[in-house]
Amino acid sequence: MLRRPKPTDSEADLLREQQELLAAGGQSTVAVAKRPDKRRGDAAAADAQDQRNQRDVVTIEDLPDELPTLTPAPPKKSRFKQERVRFEDEDPGERLDRHDTHISAVLSRIIERDTSSVPVSLPCITGTAFPKVLHRSVMESEGQERAPKGRKSIFARQIAAQRAKNEDVQSLNCSETRDQSSASRHVSFSPLENMETERPESNVMDRVGGPVLLTGQGLGIANSAMETMKIHEENQTKLQAMSQSEILEEQRKLLAQLGPRLVDFVRSRKAQRTPGSESASGPVQREDFLNEPLPNSTSPQLDHTIKAQESQRDTMEDDEEDENQLVAQPPITEEELPIKPQKEWLHMDKVEPEKLEWTRDLPAPREQSTKKAMQARFDFAGTLIPPTKDLPTHLGLHHHGEEPELAGYSLQELFLLSRSQLNQQRNLAVSTLANVLAKARAGEYISSLKGSVLSSLLDAGVLFLLRFSLDDSVEGVMSAAVHALRALLVSSDDEECLDNAFSWLLGMATFPLLPTAQEDEDEDDEGLDETMKETTKEKEEKKTDHDVARQDVVKGFLKMQGLTRLRYILEVVRPSPRVVLDILEVLIRIARHSTAAATQILDCPRLMNTVIAEFLPCSWAPATSQAPSSLYRLPVALAMKLLRVLASAGRHACARILNSLGGKEVLSRFVVVEPSEMLLEAGEALRCSTEALRLFAVAASYGQACNLYTDLYPVLVKRLQAGNWRCASSEAVLLLELDPIRALLVLLTQVTQTAGCHEELQRDLVSAQGAECPPPPPVVWSHVMGLQPTVISSLKGCVRALDGPAQMSSALILLPSYLLYMEAYYSQLCVQSSFQPVQCLQELESLTSYVLLPLISHQAMQNITSCFRSSSMICNPGLSVAGGEVVASLPGLGCSRMKTSSTIAGLNSPLSLPTALLYLLNTITSIHKGLIKKFSPLIICYLYFVPVDPEVAKHATLFHQVSLALVSWLLPGSEYQAHELMSVMTFSHSLLPEGVCGEPEMAALAELQLKDRTSPAVGALLRDALHHLPSIRGCYLTHLAHMESSVLSSRDRYLGRTPFVSSHLLPELTGPSLPSDWPFLPLISLYERMGLSAGGGHQVESLPAGSVQSVTNCLQWLLVLESWREQALTAVPPVAKLARLACVFLCSSDLFLERPVQELTWALFRRLTRPAQLEALDLGSPPPGLASFHDLYSALLAQYEAVSFGDPLFGCFMLLPLQRCYSVTMRLAVFGEHVGMLRSLGVPLQQLPIPLEKFTSPMEDSLPLLRLYFRALVTGALKRSWCPVLYVVAVAHLNAFIFSQDAVAEEVEAACRSLLRKTYYLTDEVLKNHLLLFQLPQQNSELGFSTYEQLPPIRARRLESIVGTEVKGGER
Repeated sequence: MLRRPKPTDSEADLLREQQELLAAGGQSTVAVAKRPDKRRGDAAAADAQDQRNQRDVVTIEDLPDELPTLTPAPPKKSRFKQERVRFEDEDPGERLDRHDTHISAVLSRIIERDTSSVPVSLPCITGTAFPKVLHRSVMESEGQERAPKGRKSIFARQIAAQRAKNEDVQSLNCSETRDQSSASRHVSFSPLENMETERPESNVMDRVGGPVLLTGQGLGIANSAMETMKIHEENQTKLQAMSQSEILEEQRKLLAQLGPRLVDFVRSRKAQRTPGSESASGPVQREDFLNEPLPNSTSPQLDHTIKAQESQRDTMEDDEEDENQLVAQPPITEEELPIKPQKEWLHMDKVEPEKLEWTRDLPAPREQSTKKAMQARFDFAGTLIPPTKDLPTHLGLHHHGEEPELAGYSLQELFLLSRSQLNQQRNLAVSTLANVLAKARAGEYISSLKGSVLSSLLDAGVLFLLRFSLDDSVEGVMSAAVHALRALLVSSDDEECLDNAFSWLLGMATFPLLPTAQEDEDEDDEGLDETMKETTKEKEEKKTDHDVARQDVVKGFLKMQGLTRLRYILEVVRPSPRVVLDILEVLIRIARHSTAAATQILDCPRLMNTVIAEFLPCSWAPATSQAPSSLYRLPVALAMKLLRVLASAGRHACARILNSLGGKEVLSRFVVVEPSEMLLEAGEALRCSTEALRLFAVAASYGQACNLYTDLYPVLVKRLQAGNWRCASSEAVLLLELDPIRALLVLLTQVTQTAGCHEELQRDLVSAQGAECPPPPPVVWSHVMGLQPTVISSLKGCVRALDGPAQMSSALILLPSYLLYMEAYYSQLCVQSSFQPVQCLQELESLTSYVLLPLISHQAMQNITSCFRSSSMICNPGLSVAGGEVVASLPGLGCSRMKTSSTIAGLNSPLSLPTALLYLLNTITSIHKGLIKKFSPLIICYLYFVPVDPEVAKHATLFHQVSLALVSWLLPGSEYQAHELMSVMTFSHSLLPEGVCGEPEMAALAELQLKDRTSPAVGALLRDALHHLPSIRGCYLTHLAHMESSVLSSRDRYLGRTPFVSSHLLPELTGPSLPSDWPFLPLISLYERMGLSAGGGHQVESLPAGSVQSVTNCLQWLLVLESWREQALTAVPPVAKLARLACVFLCSSDLFLERPVQELTWALFRRLTRPAQLEALDLGSPPPGLASFHDLYSALLAQYEAVSFGDPLFGCFMLLPLQRCYSVTMRLAVFGEHVGMLRSLGVPLQQLPIPLEKFTSPMEDSLPLLRLYFRALVTGALKRSWCPVLYVVAVAHLNAFIFSQDAVAEEVEAACRSLLRKTYYLTDEVLKNHLLLFQLPQQNSELGFSTYEQLPPIRARRLESIVGTEVKGGER
């Protein structure tokens, strides 16, 4: 077998192999074939050529000689040939004539224009045959004075200079001609003279004092110049004949009539024609009367008027003048150059000033003369630089931007600089943005800048910029991006307030920092079944990063894989301490966002393992300095805080931290060691110990890590006793040293509550019989009983410390934690099997005598109580205003560092101690009823106590008002408190003293003034409502049954049922837990179930059982509130009340006909139509939950036509929106689309609770509505017997319209005449007399209005002028 050639074979080897191949006689794998070249001709010629040129052609087997034709190719045709269509019988001569392109075919259509008045300019006569060639070596000084200024190249300036030089030659020739013709006053404009002077007509007129504006171009005659001069001479003659005062008057009129732009145009023409060589003493002075008055003018009033008219225009031009000041600077010279050019330098022999402008000194910042907004500029520290501040250039704040004279960088320039190729510039830009973000979050720009800096940066994409910068390979840029991200996301004030409130009542519970949910209407899902619609998760996945970041900054950062990049920086880059702390703070802020965000942090690969391994080690070397160069392998308090915040997101997250990530070992290590023995800086050691105890407390609040409590019990008791020593010490204690004590008390409180649930869970486990039940915790009540004596001893020490000035502040900070522990202890003690009532009552009496009463009567407590009003957000709405900028996509708590010490979340807050004290009093008074009288002075402020003491009963009305207010103010997470309020206080008969002191009788007396007796008095309705308060309470609690899960979750958190608590993140904060219109809830619920469908059709299903009673209870409670607690419904606008009450008619076809429902609705409707309520009723604003009131009224119209049966109550509801002060669209709907309802709208005038003048005044101005009024009256659709109210309204408006004397438009006047003429010729004499003789509306009269006995004279004259008939005495 022959060997194949190899790349290493030499030429001899290849020749030898060729010989072997030939000797073997083998067949080659390729064949040589000769192919003809078809491009050379036919095949025979190609064969002959192939024989002469033997070329090798390689062919491959099984390959056809010719490529197969896929589709028959069309023959190629000329594009021009296809356009020429020829017929066989066409005459060639005709075709030639048609396509003839002789010049006669073109010249025959030429129309010569008149050039007799057009000047002819001859070229300049020079001594050379050809124009002179321009060279770059020509000195620029030859035409420098004539060359126009501006940014032009050297060649362009030389061309301009040459043209200016030619113009000078022409002007010289013209001046010679002018000298020759100056002897004569009259000038003849011949074509020859024009050619000699080479001047246009306008220049000729200038020489003889011609007009400034008239050019004669539009006259279209040969001698336009002569005609223009005649017009100009006539104007001059008129001016000379006018006096000076007349000229000034005409000048004032012109300035008042002409616009500012036209005046500027005239002035520019004057500036272009400034005379150079003419004498001002000519016979006609060319004065610009628009610029200045006559020389001998002595009218200061006119000058003041002109200045006043031009002041606004001058103000607008100030900015342009300021900009022109920079342009007007002379060009730079060689002497001003910092470096003088040398002749040896290549291509530097010619100085170009425009290209060297940047080397000169910057001009001083100019004072802006207007209030026009300027672009904000910042220094490297993020401080706003005033535009007029002149800073030295060595600060590095000047650059070659749009405004080089101004120091600082704008936001656009910082964004541009952040994408620079230079590392230093990127680092500088991102660092500056970080400082700007920090100051913007602090609110330092609110008073200086227009708009929100934070919103502008987010809209510009600063989050994407920072995410890109995190991927930078330069560590400096990466560090700056982390710092900027921290400034964007983290609020130090919010974190400080949250840490301080951790030891308060329910202080672990926090709201997720989620933006307000914005439901986007998806058009693709409209009309689809619920099963076909996309889920929320699918919609989120379809959104782009920009859309997600625009709605939620944190979620957008997570979508951009931000956690993975932060983990890479911590794990691989191992940055400086500042960057590590910033990353940990960013992670804490992300964990506070939501449970889902906290889960993403835990799920991020190796992120939490890196944090725990590197920043929470179980062993470390002591720090060599106060500020170590690296935080790796050293404990960091923020890392422990991150674990605590993640654990607060849910019990499953806490279990993962304790079990999967080694959290128990970390807790044991940091709880056992005293802060002084941690080999760390003192402050950092205290913070690490505090955060470890807080994490322990969070775990105990879920019933977890309780076995760790039993293991560390001696250590915890020792630290508790050390806290007692600190309270008793006379030395001042640092605030940082108190945090571990408060955290320890929170831990012991949670463990005590967990131990108190042990017996309950044990019983449930036994009775469950295999059902799912939480296991009992490993800690039992006996494990915590020994803590109570130590805590009481510490509590007494704190109360005694209030007398010492040095210890008072520390005692006030620690007292709430001790009181909360005592409350947890006694609340759990009374449910234990080992509970001893007598011993417990003795302990409570001792606690009251030695601790609680001295605390309540202490001056420090009195001072705190006096601060309630000043620290209340409700009493002082200004306190709730956030100090920094607020962005919807990045919510926060709004705490400002400047107000931290005085806000409700600060260390000196007046709410922490009273809250804990009242919480304890609620528990001990429920156990020991005899202690109630001892605390009655303070219990007045407490809400859950039902007053039995006479002194306390005096404030029953106050209690009820506050309970009603609290029900609408309680936020999500407080559903249990709302349930308790409604169960105990809101519907309590004892808190409504009006029901037993004659208030119903007083209301009945007030109703005596009403003449209508169709409905019972309000007093009887109120008495009946008070009698049914228990059923009313049951009705509302039943309609709130959908909140049962929320109430149970809130109850477990409030009562300390730790094994049942699922998370310390409260529900999303979308508003109060109950809406402000909750008293209408039964009515709204029934409407949603049985109301009108989307298409307006009536639902015919029967009402559910108990619906009438439910609506009756709702209306009874509304009547009680409207009568005695009107302030409870102030948050509900009157239009919302009316819309909710209208549900009575829309729920069913006969619900409003039920007797109790109709009586209560009549009473409520009369209260809504009182004068003060009517003034506040605004139907133009949409009611909450509705697009507009007009939509609701349209549904009411359809319902009235269908099922009203002429009911007066329903009719009054339909008449209310028809008042003159409301939109005309509702009146047009009644008289246009629903005119048939007028037959059944028979509400008597005496039964209408609204004054009739509200419908008739002022006069109707809608012409279509007036025509509808007239048509309804004439056609009989509107009769007084059918609809007396609207009959009066229509007659009153038509009478006022047809006899109106006001000046109106021509169309309205024609309609008025037409209606009056039609009225005059009416055959219905009654209607005619009503329309013509109407005087005033009178609601108590039989007709509803008064009439004249005969037509008044003014109306008679009006009628006579239109009808054209003599009218006397009201007869034709």
